[in-house]
Amino acid sequence: MSYAEVVVDFPASRGTFCYAVPEGLRVSVGQVVWVPFGARFAQGIVLALSDKPTVERTKQIAGVIAEYPVLSPIQIELARWISERYLCSLFDAMALMLPPGFGRQTVTYFEPSSSLGDFLPQTQEQRQVLDIIKEKKRVTLNELERALGKGTAKKVIGELVGSGVLRKMTQLGRARVSPKTVYQVRLIAAGEQISREKARLSSKRAHKQMEILEFLSRRGQPVSVTELKESLHCTLATIKALEKRHLIAIDSVRVRRDPLSGFVPVPSSPPALTASQEAALKRIRCAIAEQPRGGQVFLLFGVTGSGKTEIYLQVLAEVVAKGKKGICLVPEIALTRQTVERFASRFPGRVAVLHSGLSLGQQFDQWQEIKDGNYDVVVGPRSALFAPLPNLGVIIIDEEHEWTYKQDDKAPRYHARDVAIRLAELSNACVILGSATPDVVSFYKAERGEYHLLELKERVTPRGYSPLPEVCVVDLKEELKAGNLGLFSRPLLAAIEETLARREQIILFLNRRGTATFVRCGKCGFVFRCPRCSVALTYHSIEKQLICHRCRYILPLSSACPICLRRYFKFWGIGTQRVEEEMRQLFPEARLLRWDRDVVTRRYAHDQILEAFRTHKADVLIGTQMVAKGLDLPEVTLAGIINADTGLNVPDFRSGERTFQLLCQVAGRAGRGLKAGKVIIQTYSPENYAIEAASRHDYVAFYREEIAYRQQFNYPPFTRLVRLVYSHANELRCRSEAERVCQLIMRRAEKHNMAGVSVIGPSPAFVFRVRGKYRWQLFIRSSDPVQILSGVTLSPGWTVDIDPMEVA
Repeated sequence: MSYAEVVVDFPASRGTFCYAVPEGLRVSVGQVVWVPFGARFAQGIVLALSDKPTVERTKQIAGVIAEYPVLSPIQIELARWISERYLCSLFDAMALMLPPGFGRQTVTYFEPSSSLGDFLPQTQEQRQVLDIIKEKKRVTLNELERALGKGTAKKVIGELVGSGVLRKMTQLGRARVSPKTVYQVRLIAAGEQISREKARLSSKRAHKQMEILEFLSRRGQPVSVTELKESLHCTLATIKALEKRHLIAIDSVRVRRDPLSGFVPVPSSPPALTASQEAALKRIRCAIAEQPRGGQVFLLFGVTGSGKTEIYLQVLAEVVAKGKKGICLVPEIALTRQTVERFASRFPGRVAVLHSGLSLGQQFDQWQEIKDGNYDVVVGPRSALFAPLPNLGVIIIDEEHEWTYKQDDKAPRYHARDVAIRLAELSNACVILGSATPDVVSFYKAERGEYHLLELKERVTPRGYSPLPEVCVVDLKEELKAGNLGLFSRPLLAAIEETLARREQIILFLNRRGTATFVRCGKCGFVFRCPRCSVALTYHSIEKQLICHRCRYILPLSSACPICLRRYFKFWGIGTQRVEEEMRQLFPEARLLRWDRDVVTRRYAHDQILEAFRTHKADVLIGTQMVAKGLDLPEVTLAGIINADTGLNVPDFRSGERTFQLLCQVAGRAGRGLKAGKVIIQTYSPENYAIEAASRHDYVAFYREEIAYRQQFNYPPFTRLVRLVYSHANELRCRSEAERVCQLIMRRAEKHNMAGVSVIGPSPAFVFRVRGKYRWQLFIRSSDPVQILSGVTLSPGWTVDIDPMEVA
């Protein structure tokens, strides 16, 4: 008998378990199996096989869920690394790599036993359950809970199972997604046979059957049953009648749910490269050719519009020519379509796309096609990194500075950049990190030689080499002194007017949604707040609602203050809706589009907005950070930043870096076509180092000041951070638990002589209450914070974020 080490899908499970493999059952490493676990059954993944058990007593594997391994040895090793680095369960790490919709629930059901006929129910509830069982023969736990209520069902079922009247069974639920099949009709009769059948059908006045034969004869190829029924208004019985006479055949055919169906790429050829592009490409090509070791990382530092994407394309062509494949990550789903268009023009029919905006069926089919080796390139946001791409040669991370590459809403809270580097090491591939405003930690590593730094200093546009757009910084304090109380400064108003007159396009950026940040009563000072979160409600004028951007609590704006019963509301702060309203008043002839989370509520909404703006169906695009991420819009000549200060006053050591990156990226959208661009930054803090550096497009100057600040206060990259957050409905319990764990960590660091360890906090989180639960947090600062936490057991309610991107 052989034995398998299995990692089980159970929340509290951290290790592996040994199971015996039943005789006759074929099991492979990486296969998903069905195993008994305590009093229930669960999914598990086989990690290793051996001839000897690791424990004295073992249970047997109940069966296999998939007949083939769904994880490769490299993926299993990567999952182990993710589990150790981000302190998550091994199954959670492996779940990142499972096929879409693969997770399946167990279904508990009950059947009558042979002693049911002799049993006399004691209560009305027992009689009700037995009546249901007798009628249906097999009943699920959910059905009984719906009929009796959860508490009553649990009590009555326990009584009946204990009496031996019912048998409790468990089975695997249905898969959430499976291959799609359609039924097609094809003509199998020969010419003379068809003529004879037509005559026979005519005599019997079977006109619909004759129409079907004529339709299929004209088509000359199979037709789906659905199309046939709709085209000829016939029934399935009519079609079946022809099948019985062996005139037609009905086949079940698998259909690919292709997210790019209908998209026809326009083939393109590589353009002539600039000198700096040639130099960068040569260095990457040498690394690909030599392959001395896996995991070589290149930081492609190029100003906006310098042709980083062309480098990606030519590197991919080199990799594909060698029989290998590549992954290209983009920070937002919104950018996927634009990237796919460019990549598909060089690799027609060989580009796959994976992201959560696709239907589950589309994701499933793309995943399977990728695993089968039918694509050379995979494009998508961070989750596309786990596509089962065989023979990986290169991983490209575009806009590598973007914090959307960090998963922070659930475990494992991984960063795609770090995982990509580890995957490249395991696959003997190389990594290209591209950005005009690199992450400070990435640039620091490039300076130290951990990454290979490649620079693209010239902007390439249809005009040839061109300077970056002119930037004008407007001090809003001076505008107030001059009596301008509107959203738009005088220079920005004049620039908008001139740009619209020239029929060119404009981007207006503000990183806040809604109309007003909060609403206050002008008489008593009452502020409308979320009852579940410690934040003010944002006013949305279009919906006439107050909305919590944390939990989506919605409150209609009342006709009077609930405290003083007066109607004298003051609307404070601004958002993208307010910008849109003011633009409509000032420039009624301008065609406007707004792009933020409030309007992107449907599938493909990103693509529709972007396509409308690219085809100049709108003159002005107003948006949040979505408009700042790598868009190539050649007709945009003006970028206006309504308020550059929104992110500066957040209690986060990265606030300056994020502000600089956003400003530079928004500025980089202007002047990428035939005409020069202009950027206007409105701010109350023109002297801030991040704003000053952004106005000069000077990343290096910003970096020098930022890295000195990080070193002074011992922030990354000079140390690593772990954020621990405890949530609880009781405020006192929340605080006391945070203090307890803080003391536990400090005692552990002292006991084991862990030098350089400091704990920040505990303190209330910046947003102290979310969805009815209070939140306290603390930070561990150390060169190896994972080592400290590895010996600490945390109670339920704690979340652990290794290398957090947010500390507020």
